[in-house]
Amino acid sequence: MNDHHTAIGVLALAVTVAFLAAGYFRISNRRALPRRGWLGLGIILCAEALVALHWNGVFPWDGPAIFLTPIVWSGFLLLIDALVWTLGGTSLMSPSPRRFWRLTTWSLPLWMIFEAYNLRLENWTYVGLPTNPWVSGLGYAWSFATIWPAIFETADFIRALGIFQAQRKSSITLSSFSRISLCLCGLLMVSVPVLVPAEQGRYLFGAVWVGFIFLLDPLVHYWKGQSFLRELEQGDSSVLWSFLLGGAVCGILWEFWNYWAAAKWLYIFPIGQGSKVFEMPLLGYLGFPAFALECRVMYEFLRSLKNQLLKLRAGHTLETAKS
Repeated sequence: MNDHHTAIGVLALAVTVAFLAAGYFRISNRRALPRRGWLGLGIILCAEALVALHWNGVFPWDGPAIFLTPIVWSGFLLLIDALVWTLGGTSLMSPSPRRFWRLTTWSLPLWMIFEAYNLRLENWTYVGLPTNPWVSGLGYAWSFATIWPAIFETADFIRALGIFQAQRKSSITLSSFSRISLCLCGLLMVSVPVLVPAEQGRYLFGAVWVGFIFLLDPLVHYWKGQSFLRELEQGDSSVLWSFLLGGAVCGILWEFWNYWAAAKWLYIFPIGQGSKVFEMPLLGYLGFPAFALECRVMYEFLRSLKNQLLKLRAGHTLETAKS
C-alpha cells in the first residue's frame, strides 16, 4: 500500500476523532472523567508510543507491537465507557458491569461464526502471529473478546452525544408476511455463500455481513425483544443510526491500529485490492456499519432466546405442578 492511501486513512481518522471530540466538548454539563478513562487513554498512548519506537529501532521488544490490537482496544473500552459515564451517569461498566461482561463473554463465540465462514470463503488471513500456540491463542481470544463491547460502547457514546436525537420520524408497521420475508431473505444471504463453489462464494461475503440482520431481527421482534424493527415501528431510528455510525468509527480504528501491529490480519478477498486504505480495500469499509447492526442483532437474539427458554421452562414447571 502506498503512502498516499495511508495518508487518506490517517486523515479520515483525524476527521472522525475531531468530529466526536467537538460533539463531546460542546456538552457543558459533563462529569469529570473517572480514573478508568485516564487509565484507558494512558494505555492507548503508551502502546502507540512503544510500537512507534519499536518500528524505528529504538525499542527492541516486539511484545507491544504483536499485541497492539488487544492492548489498545482494552484501553479504548476503558476510555469510551468513562466518556459515556461523564455524559449520562451510567454506562456498561457503571454502576453494574454485568452487561459489559456478558458482551465480552459472548464476543468470542459470536465472532467465531465469521471465522468459520472465512475458513471456506478466505476473505482474510492472519500474519505475524507468535509461534507459540498458547500465546497466539491468547492474542486471538483477547482481541475477539473486545469486538462486541467496542461496538456497543461506541454506539452508546454516539447516543449520549445526542447526534441522532432529531431522527424520530413517523412510525412504520411491517406485516407478519414482510417480517417472514425478511427472515427468509436473511437465511438465503447467510447460506448461499457457502453453498455455491468457494471461488464464487468469495465474492459473496458481503451477504454474510448483512444476512444475519434480516435473519435474526424479525425473530427478536417476534419474541418482543429489543429489535431495530420494533424501534422503527415506534418511530425511533436513533439506535439504528447510532450503531451504523458506531460501526464506521470502530472500522476506522480497527484498521488504523491493525496497520501498525506486528500480528495483524490481511484482506485477501478478490475485490478492490488495488485501493487499500491501511490494509482494507476501500469498498470493504462499507461492511463495518452493517457489521455493527449484526453485533447488536446477534446479541439481542441470544438474550431473547434465553428469555423464551426460561418461559418454556417456567410453563413446563407450572404444568408439572398442576398435574
